[in-house]
Amino acid sequence: MTRKKILGSHVKRLLSGVSDHGRRHLTEVETDLIQTGLLLEEAIEKLSFNFMAIHQTVEAERATIQLLLDGGQPTPEQRVQLEALQGQVGTYVNAAITSLQFQDMTSQLLDRTLKRVTGLREFLGTLGAHGSEMLPDSDNEQIVELLGKVSMALAIQSLELRSVLRKAVSQQHLESGDIELF
Repeated sequence: MTRKKILGSHVKRLLSGVSDHGRRHLTEVETDLIQTGLLLEEAIEKLSFNFMAIHQTVEAERATIQLLLDGGQPTPEQRVQLEALQGQVGTYVNAAITSLQFQDMTSQLLDRTLKRVTGLREFLGTLGAHGSEMLPDSDNEQIVELLGKVSMALAIQSLELRSVLRKAVSQQHLESGDIELF
């Protein structure tokens, strides 16, 4: 193989490596952001439902509460409904708290996305730092050697980045049990 072909081969491998690693990490960033959006949408929907249910439950007993405040005597049916109010509100509050668990998972997704973006920035920084080492009068052997170092450094950085990023996010709190997504 001639020196020109060797150089061309190294440049091609470096460029395709940068492209592959960059696209892979950006695809993961895109996936994490989509998952974060879905989690937030689900959590907001559940929180809205439960807050409205609390309001409607309390509002349904307003007349009985006003009757008591005015010194009146509730009927046996009103008394039963009023006594059930605490349990009903508690159920909705617990469901709302469970919905808040999504906040922890979205934080994990956002943290993972930030690490990936930071890693990508460092990846590009490495490429720029090694590129500045290349002199205009470098001969082919020096260029091939430098491209080999750049390729190796980028491959190592990419592996290190993948190793620090857990794939799954999870929730391990509250009485609802553990949740693992993605």
